[in-house]
Amino acid sequence: MLKRNFENVNRIVIKIGTSSLVQAEGKINLEKIDHLAFVISSLMNKGKEVILVSSGAMGFGLDLLKMAKRPSQLCKQQAISSVGQVAMMSLYSQIFSHYQTTISQILLTRDVVEYPESLENVTNTFESLLSLGILPIVNENDAVSVDEMDHATKFGDNDRLSAVVSKITRADLLIMLSDIDGLFDKNPTIYEDAKLRSQVTEITEDILKSAGGAGSKFGTGGMLSKVQSAQMVFDNKGQMLLMNGANPRDILEVLAGKELGTWFIENKGN
Repeated sequence: MLKRNFENVNRIVIKIGTSSLVQAEGKINLEKIDHLAFVISSLMNKGKEVILVSSGAMGFGLDLLKMAKRPSQLCKQQAISSVGQVAMMSLYSQIFSHYQTTISQILLTRDVVEYPESLENVTNTFESLLSLGILPIVNENDAVSVDEMDHATKFGDNDRLSAVVSKITRADLLIMLSDIDGLFDKNPTIYEDAKLRSQVTEITEDILKSAGGAGSKFGTGGMLSKVQSAQMVFDNKGQMLLMNGANPRDILEVLAGKELGTWFIENKGN
């Protein structure tokens, strides 16, 4: 087992999912967003560079438009996400301003990071924002993203997007906040004897089998996408921490050495 040590971690990507931002009944979790803003602002005050990858546009849109569930038509989903993105960023702006943190918005589609010129442009934007002490808040541009065979511009979900952002910004650590404590050896909602994996050094078939399950009714991600994202992080010589986002202040505890969640780190000695 490798010993956790995040002392040299400077650039951090934090990914938060819809289930952590929107409560089960569809209302926005204001308390959690405030805690998240406090934690990120605290890290930035300590000299850390932070990028937030935030889902939630659909959840915010459904709440604002008083809709109980997402419609089946893609065009209506995109319209709701467009409304929700504005509401989400407005709330982020208000709450982060309380902690004297300036935010920016970056909306991405897959083609942006696949074409060299646009990739260079967005990479330069990230670098400029971070050098100015500004927090980039990233989401997929759901209003225009499509997933058709001849014109696929979707990342799939924001788990994958966070791994891509970690790659192009050369982040030291990706922290993925979920509604579960980490990766278990089997589904903890079904098996009482499921055990949390504190460390994963290789994405094996056994690891893939232990992942799975759908996301919440407001989000799209599941455990499998998180494990696949960890593989992307491995491919880029990075590390990832999957942990429960119920209390964002736990991020500070983890970075200080507390054993929480599942740490994905390649063991170079294997």
